[in-house]
Amino acid sequence: MYKTFNVAVMASGRGSNFEALAKNCARDDFPATLKLLVVDNPEAGALNIAEKMKIETAVVDCGSRKGAMNPESTGIICNLFQDKEINLVCLAGFMRIVRGEILDKYQGRIINVHPALLPSFKGLDGQKQAFDYGVRFSGCTVHFVDRGIDTGPIIVQRVVSVKQNDSEEKLSLRILKEEHIAYSQAVRILAESRFEISGRRVIIYDE
Repeated sequence: MYKTFNVAVMASGRGSNFEALAKNCARDDFPATLKLLVVDNPEAGALNIAEKMKIETAVVDCGSRKGAMNPESTGIICNLFQDKEINLVCLAGFMRIVRGEILDKYQGRIINVHPALLPSFKGLDGQKQAFDYGVRFSGCTVHFVDRGIDTGPIIVQRVVSVKQNDSEEKLSLRILKEEHIAYSQAVRILAESRFEISGRRVIIYDE
């Protein structure tokens, strides 16, 4: 398959969602190519995965303010995306809020995976929030990134049952497995242009 849909991933940590997506993008029958990994943390485990898989990387200093990106970093990252002709940006454990030039230029082309069933339990530690609340079902959500926190239109959700003997750690591991599946599902839908957005709803064709 000749692929023209290019993906970049932004990450900060171990990179398990990055690795799962990279492995799918490496398959001949997957309609996207993972062209670039951008990290804000030079110690991120995702860098080791990218090196083994021969995926180009960039470490960008996003500033010392926790959770924020400085304007210089957003400009650098936008230039990297432009050079690689990136069609879709995937946030995978990127621990900063994307604002400014990146969001302006890639609005509607940035997605994120969240470890809870949105719109419930937004923000950090979605698994812990759900577990502490006592829900019977949790899961994960892949959604478009907008100017809010975990408020963009939902593309894919996968449900995980909460067991009677669960701990937060056990639940988080099962949710993570579903994240790996959901992210690639969402990227495939977008790469194949099998969707449209109507208000807050993402309508998916042939689903």
